[in-house]
Amino acid sequence: MSALFNFQSLLTVILLLICTCAYLHSIFPSILDRNKVGLRGTFWKCARIGERKSPYVAVCCIVMAASILFKS
Repeated sequence: MSALFNFQSLLTVILLLICTCAYLHSIFPSILDRNKVGLRGTFWKCARIGERKSPYVAVCCIVMAASILFKS
């Protein structure tokens, strides 16, 4: 099943995108900062969400990991 049709997979992909963009922005800030509009601006926005909402993103990662680990 595609991630577009499975809600849990879609949330996992979005959460991984946010975490990856925030990590890449912390290492290479100039790459994402020069692309703030358009399709590449989505990655900049995901990096901002990951940086500013990091406690909530961390809790979501833990909950998602537990739900995948204990899925029956």
